[in-house]
Amino acid sequence: MYSTQVIRYTGFATVLLLAACNSNKPPAVPAAPPSVKVTVVPVTLTDAVYYDEYPATVNPLNQVDLRPQVSGFISGVHFQDGQRVRKGQLLYSIDQQLYAANYQQAVAGLEVQKANLALAQKNANRFHELEKSDAVAKQLVDNADAALAVAQKQADASRANIQAVQTNVKYTKVYAPFDGVIGISLVKAGAAVSAGSTLLNSISSDVDLAVDFNIDQKEIYRFATLTAKKPNPKDSTFTLAFGGEAYPYPGKIALLDRAVNPQTGTIKARLIFPNNKRLLIAGMNGTVKVKNTAAAQSVLIPYKAVTEQLGEFFVYVPNDSNKVSQRKIVVGTQIGTNVIIKEGLKDGEKIVVEGVQNLREGSSIIIVDPATAAAAANAATTSATGKDPVNKKAAAKDTSAKR
Repeated sequence: MYSTQVIRYTGFATVLLLAACNSNKPPAVPAAPPSVKVTVVPVTLTDAVYYDEYPATVNPLNQVDLRPQVSGFISGVHFQDGQRVRKGQLLYSIDQQLYAANYQQAVAGLEVQKANLALAQKNANRFHELEKSDAVAKQLVDNADAALAVAQKQADASRANIQAVQTNVKYTKVYAPFDGVIGISLVKAGAAVSAGSTLLNSISSDVDLAVDFNIDQKEIYRFATLTAKKPNPKDSTFTLAFGGEAYPYPGKIALLDRAVNPQTGTIKARLIFPNNKRLLIAGMNGTVKVKNTAAAQSVLIPYKAVTEQLGEFFVYVPNDSNKVSQRKIVVGTQIGTNVIIKEGLKDGEKIVVEGVQNLREGSSIIIVDPATAAAAANAATTSATGKDPVNKKAAAKDTSAKR
């Protein structure tokens, strides 16, 4: 029993001694990550033709809400909902019996005032004749002149009253203020309407329609220049699209709004598009495409070279130590498989286009020829699938030629 415990203690001491010896060894250095094979391309300037896109809304150039100017009951609706109407066309009739009676009463009142005026004129003339013979008191002559002036003013008031009542009679008819399309009537025959408050309908022009969109204040100079440019009917600088459908007629810029919105830093621009075929309807939402007319060349790179992180865009730029650094960029319009770079890159710099997904800041790289990279990719595909996509296409082409 005693000898067994000694052996156990001796073994334990041996383990402690070995552990102490091992602790004196330096820690193992982790192996450096392998270099990533990449392909790079130089950044160049090119004359890129592209369109800037803006969300837009179609609005009528002229639109009016129709409201009655007098109260009453609708006695007639003289159009069909949604039809085109002409300026001066009768749209609604309001019962005018009360207003016609008021007009007749006003006409009769004017006749009474005319009779009073004629009597006052005769009295004044008579007193003036007596005054010449000094047969009447001066006060009576003055009273006659005052009565004549009062009668004249009362006649004028009656005439004004006739015009007011006649206007009310005219307002019992609602006419189209201009050519356009009228909407669905909000009242029917027999409905009671109140002057100035009841909405009858809306009418809007439709021959030419406005398309409004917001631009950044940085673009004001560009659009102001386009506004001052002489319009050309065949100019395709401004086009309109709805999803995948393009509007067949180009537009022209009409104006910029009077001021920049201080909260958004944008200003409203307005285009005018012809609508002879009635393809546009007020309220439609579409996309305005404005051709880039900048004289300067643009930086254009393959879009696959761009990485996105939290809403920001980056590319990898190699340095002289065969390592890469991440460069923040501002992307512009995408053109096919390429994208315009607004800020962050200059002509002559190089960027990584293949192997981007395996990179991070400071990664070591091995730059390979694009043709070598393509061959390696084909070899990897052949190894994985057992088929050579290039030879398969060549064989298919050769078979087709033999047929």
